[in-house]
Amino acid sequence: MALKKLILSLLALLLVGCSAPAFQPVTLSTPTATPPPVSVEGPDLAGYFQGFTGAFVLYDRGRDQTYRYNQQRCAEQLLPASTFKILNALIGLETGVIPDENYVIHWDGTRYPNPVWNQDHTLKTALQNSVVWYYQELARRVGREKMKHYVQAAGYGNQDISGKIDSFWLDGGLRISADEQVAFLKRLYQDDLPLSKRSMQIVRDMLVLEKTGDYRLSGKTGSGQMSGNSIGWFVGYVEAQENVFFFATNIASASDEAQGVKAKEITHQILQSLELLP
Repeated sequence: MALKKLILSLLALLLVGCSAPAFQPVTLSTPTATPPPVSVEGPDLAGYFQGFTGAFVLYDRGRDQTYRYNQQRCAEQLLPASTFKILNALIGLETGVIPDENYVIHWDGTRYPNPVWNQDHTLKTALQNSVVWYYQELARRVGREKMKHYVQAAGYGNQDISGKIDSFWLDGGLRISADEQVAFLKRLYQDDLPLSKRSMQIVRDMLVLEKTGDYRLSGKTGSGQMSGNSIGWFVGYVEAQENVFFFATNIASASDEAQGVKAKEITHQILQSLELLP
């Protein structure tokens, strides 16, 4: 398999000693540990990120190895944008503000550029279509006190919810790195967040994007603006080869081309190159 060959080649390079890495394997002792730099030359992923500043993290659960492209960028905290909908949904369920994934919030008639937003939505359809207004209303119903409690309890990014209660993940103080996205997803997958197993299972089910006999892909995109740049996220995990691979990709650009859809496309290409997706 390509991934096995990749690991063997990286170990061989480590023995001979190589220059500063573009893509690096390290072992994490804890979900939020910061790994030391490893002087290993790995596959150059720069071709996937042409025109963007970007980062990619892949955690191989079976081997307890993390691979990184642009290690410094992987540790840089950015606005989570719509990737925060994962935790927002968990908090809504945990607080009882919404009972389940089928709970409907009615559209108030405001017209949005994305036509699919202009209708009633459930928690599930709003996650699948990244309906901002639904999750803004959810956050308002949760309220600042409970929201702060659960963001801190989950150890999500910098845990700063300063700004408006219904947009702090879009234009407020909340920040999270690609490394932290992977650590959070790993805890969600393993029922290791301070939340009920029911809430975590509902959200995991909603995150599934593709499912075949060979693999299951789960994830969430995010798009936003930060420091004059557009940013795009795609975070999630692939269950394949009797293993789980957690990933986070972010991109940024001075143009408006850095969007979640593009980050998802780049991630697909990388995962295909590693033979984790067909």
